[in-house]
Amino acid sequence: MKKYEAVFILDVRKVEDEGKAFSEEFGKNLESMGGKLVEANEMGRKQFAREIKKRKTGIYWDYVFELDALKCKEVRNMYRLDERVIRILIVNYERPEGVPAIAGATLAE
Repeated sequence: MKKYEAVFILDVRKVEDEGKAFSEEFGKNLESMGGKLVEANEMGRKQFAREIKKRKTGIYWDYVFELDALKCKEVRNMYRLDERVIRILIVNYERPEGVPAIAGATLAE
């Protein structure tokens, strides 16, 4: 299994509790596909520089997960059509050891 990092931007109007229920659902979907959620970081609400789908703000979530390479496309396709998701970015996870996951965080956190 390969390690991936995904950033989801969620629609503020369609997600309750700042996306915590969405995050749990994402973890369960990964497990059902044979993967494993390693990290889930809430990055909070952020205002966009330009409107996306007539929205001015979104809730950002950063996930690190392990999954078979062939099933990664399934994850992208599954959430691409989800009305709660505005944008998705999934990339290979290549963070060096000792570097914090969230920008501005220290190693002690």
